[in-house]
Amino acid sequence: MRLVFQWLCLVAGAAVCVAADEPVVKPPVAMQQPNTVDFHGKILQDPYFWLKDKTNPEVIRYLEAENAYRESVTKHLEPFTEVLYQEMLSHIKQTDLGVPVREGGYWYYSRTEAGRQYPLYCRRQGSMEAAEELLLDVNVLAEGQKFMSAVPAGVSDDGRFYAYLTDITGFREYYVSIRDLTTGKLVEDRFVKAAGFEWAADNRSVFYIVEDEAKRAYRLFRHELGQPVSSDVLVYEERDELYTLAIERTRDKKYLIRTSESSTTTEQHFLDSATPTADFRLIAARREGVEYAVDHRDGRFHIRTNLGGAVNFKWMTCDVSQCESVHWRDFEEVRPRVFLEGLSLFRDFAVIEEREAGIPQLRVHDFGSGAAYRVSFPEPSYTVGLSANPEFDADTVRFTYTSLVTPASIYAFNLKTQERQLLKATEVPGGFEAGNYVSERIEATAPDGVRVPISLVYRRGLVRDGKAPLYLYSYGSYGFSTEPVFSASRLVLLDRGVVFAMAHIRGGSDMGYQWYLDGKLMKKKNTFTDFIACADHLVQQRYGARERLAIEGGSAGGLLIGAVLNLRPDVCRVAHLAVPFVDVINTMLDESLPLTVQEFLEWGNPKEPEAGRYMLEYSPYDNIARKDYPAILVTTSLNDSQVLFHEPTKYVARLRAMKTDGNVLLLKCNMDAGHGGASGRYESLREQAFEYAVLLEQLGIGR
Repeated sequence: MRLVFQWLCLVAGAAVCVAADEPVVKPPVAMQQPNTVDFHGKILQDPYFWLKDKTNPEVIRYLEAENAYRESVTKHLEPFTEVLYQEMLSHIKQTDLGVPVREGGYWYYSRTEAGRQYPLYCRRQGSMEAAEELLLDVNVLAEGQKFMSAVPAGVSDDGRFYAYLTDITGFREYYVSIRDLTTGKLVEDRFVKAAGFEWAADNRSVFYIVEDEAKRAYRLFRHELGQPVSSDVLVYEERDELYTLAIERTRDKKYLIRTSESSTTTEQHFLDSATPTADFRLIAARREGVEYAVDHRDGRFHIRTNLGGAVNFKWMTCDVSQCESVHWRDFEEVRPRVFLEGLSLFRDFAVIEEREAGIPQLRVHDFGSGAAYRVSFPEPSYTVGLSANPEFDADTVRFTYTSLVTPASIYAFNLKTQERQLLKATEVPGGFEAGNYVSERIEATAPDGVRVPISLVYRRGLVRDGKAPLYLYSYGSYGFSTEPVFSASRLVLLDRGVVFAMAHIRGGSDMGYQWYLDGKLMKKKNTFTDFIACADHLVQQRYGARERLAIEGGSAGGLLIGAVLNLRPDVCRVAHLAVPFVDVINTMLDESLPLTVQEFLEWGNPKEPEAGRYMLEYSPYDNIARKDYPAILVTTSLNDSQVLFHEPTKYVARLRAMKTDGNVLLLKCNMDAGHGGASGRYESLREQAFEYAVLLEQLGIGR
């Protein structure tokens, strides 16, 4: 049981190295309040437990002191930061138009205007030559707000009503608004807080999902336009805290699908979207370890599932009238080495997103002939995925293609003729030429002998003499793959001679679903040792110098970097931990916090002795030691709901008290944002410019 003692203890701060023309300042000192946790017979000290409470004025004062210290220490970087910002801005087409998407007789698109932080959402009836109809100007919504996130939630089937969600805090508290496009007036103005939203086919009924106090999506309601919220019908409540709720429609819009899911198990129900007041019907009852997702075509459900031990998932089908799993049948031959990532149905075709040997693929199945083929791509390493394709009856689909040297490009692909048309290639102003850069895919060897891929990009002409600056990024959790994608802002690194690399470590699904399973729970340490192996390999192969290596990860990727720094603090010169999940034990013990219970299946339940001891062995906060660490930048936001601000704050406070080096340690807390940082595109770019300036200076680059 946790014991809390309420007395104060001050810890002396150490001087920090700053530029010669700046005053030498000492970092802020976080007071220590003795707090202990009896953890499976071991007493854990958590003297910075008090930093959890953002309503405590002392906590805010400490954060403000950290920000003031960081501003003082990095003041000499302001000119360099501005240079980077202007350079990054020069590579962005500030006034731009997205690719229009046809749905229900209208062409929908978004556009941006130079000098304005947020997009405008618009449509035109019939053709792009028709008059523009402004659906939503997020810049107007943002007036007077310190933060604004607006998410379009869809148009009713008849095209009359437009729904959108807005969050003004960064805490993922989205409120639903609905506009009548025939009058331009709001019929519902932020009428309910929702974590999910979907229209029914009657154009009057909407379904929305609400969260509990721990931000778990758990209740589904039905609402009638114009009716008071008090009359909304509770359709379903998910009582199992391991599960969250979702609501969506099948691609043909025939059915509404209600999903209850944990990270290992799924249960879905369906409802004819034309009869929203009827009851949802069960598809297949939840069975531990069985995941599935259904879509509908011509009276049959098509199912992506791991039923029967299909680790990389397979494609099954059943009749809607007999949809229990006992009636499911394989639609095609199972290919164990190919990871089935997505299945999108159209009237005459299916498009399958899959991954083989770590390379993403698009495969097309013709329902008429039964024939299938893969779409070919020109580069050995790339990222590809379907774009918005709302029209079920289409013979043409859109996909987005990008690589480390190729800006994102949207293509229209004819499913019958296999012809492709480039609709839009992201314009990169400022003199960008793809031929000036080189991308590679190499492999490192992990301690257990597993080969771990690395994607890297650098400016042509690199001399592999072991002297270049290196920048290594990864994530490695939840099965999210680290995709090799183009970044215009990354050009400021490459043009200064930096070799940028992405490590495809276990914990992601980069090499298939087993790759994910081999980097979670009791195999989580593979994630960290894979990353270290990649860093070592880049140095050994003389792509760059150890003393000029920056490493970076965010959120669960911040856990990765924190664990790596404890294991091998000599692995790099500087590290950036963005909104990092670093206080693993304390967070996972507190079931009142967002995401905790659902994530027992990702990290383990620390209350179980074996899992708890294993988690303690890598928890970054709990393994900080009295030793030298590299230069470290930690960034967070006060209103982050996914990794609460106190985790990185406590981490920095303990690291300041423990580390024995003179390297810079900075905490940057955005007091008005959430997990994604600043919401405006220019503000976000300035944040990135600052981060790059800090890291580049440590790599010996200052202009």
